[in-house]
Amino acid sequence: MYYKARQTLFDKQKEPAMKRKVKKDTTPLVGRLLQKIAPRIGAVVTMEPKWKIVGQIVYKNGKKRYFRYSSLDLNSLGASEIARDKDYANFFMKAMGYPIIPGGKTFYSDIWGKAIAKTGRDIDAAYKHALHLGFPVIVKPNGGSQGSGVALVSNKREFYRAMRDIFKRDRIAIVQRPVKGKDYRIVVLDNRVISAYQRIPLNVIGNGTSTIGQLLRKKQKEFVASSRDTKIKIDDPRMLEKLKRQKMNLDSVPKKGERVYLLDNANLSTGGDSVDVTSTMHPEFRRIATRLTKDMGLRLCGVDLMIADDITKKPGKYWVLEINSAPGLDHYARSGKAQEKIVEALYLEVLKSMGK
Repeated sequence: MYYKARQTLFDKQKEPAMKRKVKKDTTPLVGRLLQKIAPRIGAVVTMEPKWKIVGQIVYKNGKKRYFRYSSLDLNSLGASEIARDKDYANFFMKAMGYPIIPGGKTFYSDIWGKAIAKTGRDIDAAYKHALHLGFPVIVKPNGGSQGSGVALVSNKREFYRAMRDIFKRDRIAIVQRPVKGKDYRIVVLDNRVISAYQRIPLNVIGNGTSTIGQLLRKKQKEFVASSRDTKIKIDDPRMLEKLKRQKMNLDSVPKKGERVYLLDNANLSTGGDSVDVTSTMHPEFRRIATRLTKDMGLRLCGVDLMIADDITKKPGKYWVLEINSAPGLDHYARSGKAQEKIVEALYLEVLKSMGK
């Protein structure tokens, strides 16, 4: 058996290099970045080798810090836990006078409702609330991230499908009114805006000959070519419903230059695009984002805003969509070389801050 193993290894070594399949590095972005930049400040990063999702940072002075995925040893536990719970975060933000999405209310899966002895907050009660608000409404998981499970629904059938999908992954769902505007993420570290960018929902631009399905497959190939690991789910029910509302489907052929939006949420993880606005945003939005981060007891925070006008102008009507105590910037970093440099610079600052 030992001989066979050695022989197999020998045979592989004889194969032409171009035929060998290069194993993809599955280490999450934060781990890879910290390992890359830590030597610049004399720190050492050690990753757990099996799963590659947790790591230890040892600084020159002997101080040790830890991280898991994009959760860094920087924010306090209590503040981080509240930020992860959209309903709790909304409660405190509203109490401090920040404009949150109106009409929001939480509802529970059958199992969780029974566990906490809460009646009258099930999926049927959620539907009655949706009727009270008036369709369309937004439904989303209370603890989700990256736009997973977020859907704009326009009727009873869409509502129950979306809610059941949420309850497969989360025990609490939020039903709220939709708001219109431009979607932005502002990343704050220690009272300073590190980056800000507009998030544009997944879309394709017609060429007059290709179907929407073909344009999506082409976009997916472009993601792969640029090393962006976003996977477009062509059979995503939310996408199909969005097309249906526009009287289109995957076989429709958009006119040349026609932009077709396929999702209502603008998360980069679901195929959205980003436009950097760090240097052009209005100073007041900087103050809003840094003040909110501090008020929520956080040092590092991703502040998601929906702005009725534009972030370059003095604040008028806007809403806080949510906050994120562990803002994953993987998809943003992979959207271009400039963005990659911004994220690398951000994590260098984070690394320094954790060492203090």
